[in-house]
Amino acid sequence: MPGNSYNSNSSNIPPDRVTRLVREKIERDLRKSSRASHPNDVTDNGGREVFEDEQRLRDGDNLGPSIVDEDLEGPASTPNEGCERLDGRTFSRQRLLVVANRLPVSAIRRGEDSWSLEISAGGLVSALLGVKEFEARWIGWAGVNVPDEIGQKALTKALAEKRCIPVFLDEDIVHQYYNGYCNNILWPLFHYLGLPQEDRLATTRSFQSQFAAYIKANQMFADVVNKHYKDGDVVWCHDYHLMFLPKCLKEYNSDMKVGWFLHTPFPSSEIHRTLPSRSDLLRAVLAADLVGFHTYDYARHFVSACTRILGFEGTPEGVEDQGRLTRVAAFPIGIDSERFIRALEIHPVQVHIKELQETFAGRKVMLGVDRLDMIKGIPQKLLAFEKFLEENSDWRGKVVLLQIAVPTRTDVPEYQRLTSQVHEIVGRINGRFGTLTAVPIHHLDRSLDFPALCALYAVTDVALVTSLRDGMNLVSYEFVACQDLKKGVLILSEFAGAAQSLGAGAILVNPWNITEVANAIARALNMSPEEREKRHWHNFTHVTTHTAQEWAETFVSELNDTVVEAQLRIKQVPPSLREADSIERYLRSNNRLLILGFNATLTEPVDTPGRRGDQIREMELKLHPDLKQPLNALCHDPKTTIVVLSGSDRNVLDKNFQEYNLWLAAENGMFLRCTTGKWMTTMPEHLNMEWVDSLKHVFEYFTERTPRSHFEQRETSLVWNYKYADVEFGRIQARDMLQHLWTGPISNASVEVVQGSKSVEVRAVGVTKGAAIDRILAEIVHSKKMKTAIDYVLCIGHFLGKVLLTQFLIQVGSSINSLSKEKKKKGSSIIWNILKIFILWCSILMLFKLIDESFRVLF
Repeated sequence: MPGNSYNSNSSNIPPDRVTRLVREKIERDLRKSSRASHPNDVTDNGGREVFEDEQRLRDGDNLGPSIVDEDLEGPASTPNEGCERLDGRTFSRQRLLVVANRLPVSAIRRGEDSWSLEISAGGLVSALLGVKEFEARWIGWAGVNVPDEIGQKALTKALAEKRCIPVFLDEDIVHQYYNGYCNNILWPLFHYLGLPQEDRLATTRSFQSQFAAYIKANQMFADVVNKHYKDGDVVWCHDYHLMFLPKCLKEYNSDMKVGWFLHTPFPSSEIHRTLPSRSDLLRAVLAADLVGFHTYDYARHFVSACTRILGFEGTPEGVEDQGRLTRVAAFPIGIDSERFIRALEIHPVQVHIKELQETFAGRKVMLGVDRLDMIKGIPQKLLAFEKFLEENSDWRGKVVLLQIAVPTRTDVPEYQRLTSQVHEIVGRINGRFGTLTAVPIHHLDRSLDFPALCALYAVTDVALVTSLRDGMNLVSYEFVACQDLKKGVLILSEFAGAAQSLGAGAILVNPWNITEVANAIARALNMSPEEREKRHWHNFTHVTTHTAQEWAETFVSELNDTVVEAQLRIKQVPPSLREADSIERYLRSNNRLLILGFNATLTEPVDTPGRRGDQIREMELKLHPDLKQPLNALCHDPKTTIVVLSGSDRNVLDKNFQEYNLWLAAENGMFLRCTTGKWMTTMPEHLNMEWVDSLKHVFEYFTERTPRSHFEQRETSLVWNYKYADVEFGRIQARDMLQHLWTGPISNASVEVVQGSKSVEVRAVGVTKGAAIDRILAEIVHSKKMKTAIDYVLCIGHFLGKVLLTQFLIQVGSSINSLSKEKKKKGSSIIWNILKIFILWCSILMLFKLIDESFRVLF
């Protein structure tokens, strides 16, 4: 079950990767066969191994509002032994640090330095226990407040035996971070319930403190992870509680392998953009190497949010920013199907099955297993069942609905109202259609133990899942796994993630359409045995082959591959400037040349996607006030020549650099002047610009039909910019513009078309910075009557892909004494990318000043 890129194209996968994936799939199949032929002691000792320490909370989504916490079970204590590969070689298992909000155990304090631990049941631990390729360590909150050092040491020691490492959170952090930001902000938003609306002003105030606590809690998790991290470890972060964790971890160690997986839905970009911290969370998640979701839809929504909100580039593989690719893919989780299948043969389950068959003899059994939550659609399910009974009187008394509703958050008013609503509907239906001897609905407000739940699955004729929004919903998987004999029918909400995997064998419904669900119930109860069997085997095959173990193996394998492949497929971005080395070289040099960009280099940075004010600010470029004094001092250094090379026109540069003793190169070097002189042109003679007038109308047309785009007419080029427009719509418009240009106005013109990330530029042939800088340097050398070779060249800009300029400067470098031959060759792969500038002051020498986040150097 390889991870599916949100818009993957298998033809783009390197052949060696295909070979490896096939080999690993064969190895996994062999391990499955081995497990099947050497089953564990599940059936020994009367089934005690299956049910020991089970805490049943099968709520239909293994990761709901309290997500990973209830759905883990204790890791095995198997020693870190070698594993055998398909080729017979052995290898040591890789360590996997699994980081979740809650540990897979519940801790109960028995004394000052004494703790007892109860192992929780769940799909995540079950998934990782079956994987032998890596050794899991669990990091998370233990669920209790431990303020004293003695208690913390004792609990840490006790948890170490379960391969668990605690993160100690105080009560205030838990209240603000977990109960506040996670459960009241993120969880409702991700399930399309929106942000709290009761008191908007109070919500805004509390949001700020809750988000601060959220960041602090994530940093506390990162501190613990970093403390226990060893080179080669893989860190797997889980769910919306820890969206900031990848960023925190990468700040500790940029080489750390970090994956992040979301177990809930990810909303559309229009929903996510309502979140005040929308950009911060997206950027933090993108620090991970691999981002995983249950379905393609969730992955697509995430990429769309990064594109529309951050303005980053969405690719078939994921999200790209400044040459770095974060891979985004779908990894549908499964269950430990063998555990359920084998459990049906155990005596306690057989006893339950017999009791249920006797109780409901002569009636069809329908089953719902849900957490009592707004997103589970329990009222909608009950109303649909009521409508079915209204319209199908012949089924009255012949069918019973067993609804298990596990209570959650009983202290919250909304959940209390939901409980009352469900009880009211159940009472009304039983009053209308019940008799003295039988009622149509059996409603249970508690969880069941594992044997009872397996028995219920086994005797059910129709399972009814009507989630209004669900990350995956594993109840549907568990039902299918227990239906090998009965071949029951699954009615599944199209809004559950499981619908993407089990939709072909289930009856998909819109739970909001009561009539549609009622008709689906009638169809399921009247379905022929042949169709039931066909549908069942489709789903049964999927559930037993796409297991939780397969899911975990695939994600970690893809994460390892992503880190390796990233070095080959992403654009080559140079390392950050070594400040100390640059200062030392500067001090030793006698004739320095600094070539600086202007927009986003010497101007105040603008964070995209901007607001209207940002767009105006960018269109009215101004030198950053903090740079005026150090730049002026640098300009008066007799050993230093500064060139500001910009795509802006001459008027913009005149307004900003009138008082500075430096060289200005406007329109990518087509116009040049020293501040004290007049503008001269470096354009080739007889440059044909007749094409400008015809293209101007085209640019005006696309500007009018693309909101928040603008175009700029320069003396040698036209530039259309859609940086502040809707990114996806802007790309569509850019494609239309290019098609129109090539088939019409420029078909016979002597021009070049340059498509930027969010711009289209048409310019005269030969109008490039790389070509112009040759003439610029000649003018500078002639004007200053240089006799000493230039021995220090530093270029700073915010552009990617200036290959021509790079190559030219390497050629220039071959005649000066700035670098060794080895360094010059290395420079050919360096690309401009400056978002930060440092004005380095070294006594009387200063060079750069911090502007944004990072910058690159080009010699």
